Amino acid sequence: MSWLRALMFYTGVGISTLLLSPLAVLAFILPYETRYRIVSIWAPINLWWLGLTCGLRHSVEGTEHLPKEPAIVLCKHQSAWETLALNLIFRPQVWVLKRELLKIPIFGWGLAALQPIAIDRSAGKTAIQQIIEQGNERLSTGCWVIVFPEGTRVAPGQRKRYHLGGALLAQHTGKLVIPVTHDAGDYWPRNSLTKKPGVIRLIIGPPITTEGKSAAEINRKAEEWIESQLESIRLASRQTKP
Repeated sequence: MSWLRALMFYTGVGISTLLLSPLAVLAFILPYETRYRIVSIWAPINLWWLGLTCGLRHSVEGTEHLPKEPAIVLCKHQSAWETLALNLIFRPQVWVLKRELLKIPIFGWGLAALQPIAIDRSAGKTAIQQIIEQGNERLSTGCWVIVFPEGTRVAPGQRKRYHLGGALLAQHTGKLVIPVTHDAGDYWPRNSLTKKPGVIRLIIGPPITTEGKSAAEINRKAEEWIESQLESIRLASRQTKP
């Protein structure tokens, strides 16, 4: 049944992508705010469909920590789930992502309409400068900047070095950093088609002030909070299982 449920879910994802991506291309002539509202419908539709087909839902904690002004979000990266869920919380938003994603047929069209910060990860200092310049511009226009500092999905229980791109943006702009963690990888494993039913916990942490702090210090504070909270989530989950 898990394979059948997954097949139903991905069929729905495919249909919604085929319908909305061409619409996103047509929406390029519209103002960004209108275009964003149209394209971002994709996320809540597919989260609803995920719950209906696979029995996988989520809870959000810590919304009282959200500042009034857009900030930089450093989020744990375990699966594709968080790329959907963050759209419900931080609106409008742009991602820092590898530019190859924009080349994916149909899906890449919709992604490009949201004006992401698409970098060449092999470009080194050039990529960092792009994050700082374009990130500052996006923040100034009222967009949240979403960064997955690990750069790739990391399996539960494993650790990967946190890159400095998001923290450098925070250092240069003085904007708050919002750490976010979750246990999606325990339910939506990377490189797995099937999904485990249950409730993913996503927690938004207290804002990290960045003025006068180095990028390394900002990164370290975010990493410590994200990883410690994740361990608490997973420990609580293990204790409640029969």
